[in-house]
Amino acid sequence: MSVNQGGMRIGEVHAQLRKLFPEVELSKIRYYEDKGLVQPSRSRKGYRLYSERDVDCLREAIRLAQEEFVPLRVVRLRLIEQGLLVAPNVTPGARHVAREATVSVVSAPAPAGVARSGSTPVVRASNDVEPTPIKQHFSVTELIATTGLTPEEFNQIQALGLVTPAEVEGETVLSALDVRVAAHARALLARGVDARLLGSLRRIAEREIGVIDELTQSLRSGGNERSRTQALAVVADVAREVTSLCNVLVERELSSYLRA
Repeated sequence: MSVNQGGMRIGEVHAQLRKLFPEVELSKIRYYEDKGLVQPSRSRKGYRLYSERDVDCLREAIRLAQEEFVPLRVVRLRLIEQGLLVAPNVTPGARHVAREATVSVVSAPAPAGVARSGSTPVVRASNDVEPTPIKQHFSVTELIATTGLTPEEFNQIQALGLVTPAEVEGETVLSALDVRVAAHARALLARGVDARLLGSLRRIAEREIGVIDELTQSLRSGGNERSRTQALAVVADVAREVTSLCNVLVERELSSYLRA
């Protein structure tokens, strides 16, 4: 249900949205609701009722998807960050569990490139060493111990969406990729980088995925003769080329920046 009780019917909302997005269809509003991008209230008879905040939410969702090529799964997070969408209830303590975590030893051998702090293996990210995950799933406590993050730093990067806890067999866990992200974030934080700025890096990555999604849309369409496996392989190749191109562009811009 919307935070602000709404009074507009879906037809009125559609008319407002068409002023900015003439091609938007009524079905898109329902589709966005199905995807959790808007949360209209309901009348006693079951009709959707939209508030001004709901309209703002839809307007921003369409803008992000059409103008910034942000994938819908990421649009939802962006809407929550902007305060337009209410975040669902997360698992008990998922957001604050790190504050109660005590750093403990991870019961797995430390991989190559991992420095040790006392008896706790700590992943150190650098230009030369890509952090090697110790296992597939980590608890919050294990991630903190493995990366060297403080509980406060963990809460900061989680709030920014850099790490994304999930539920596996009733437990809140983080993936091996979360460990690698956290290790790199820790390296930047150790250099004095403002944690709030790290969120912009996540948004850059999201936009890159949006571009890849746009570039490969025809490859993944149902009418394409390629099998799903073949299409995904091509998508992966395109993604690698896009990433390589972005890296070279950054290298060129950095070179110009350092000479300035």
